[in-house]
Amino acid sequence: MKQIYLITESFPKSQLYSLANQMQRSVVSIPSNIAEGAGRSSDKEFSRFLDIANGSAFELETQLFLTMDLGYATSEVLNQIISELKEIQKMIYRFRLSLESKS
Repeated sequence: MKQIYLITESFPKSQLYSLANQMQRSVVSIPSNIAEGAGRSSDKEFSRFLDIANGSAFELETQLFLTMDLGYATSEVLNQIISELKEIQKMIYRFRLSLESKS
């Protein structure tokens, strides 16, 4: 989600190595764990990495709410990102369920 990098660029300098950095790490973790899981040898392992990716998505959601509370970005922009993130969370969850039902 490119928007996370664009938003965190406008954070106060005091947040560059804390909230901004953590948000960037969370957003990178989501597709990275999906990719790593896809390269594993079993659906069980893939499912575990999907869980980790979804955990990162929920972590990012929490950080976005904090960003809103701190007034670092507009609620309009953040609500759009949160809406997209919720769709990603649902897709990951459904994908994990489909892997487990296949086993």
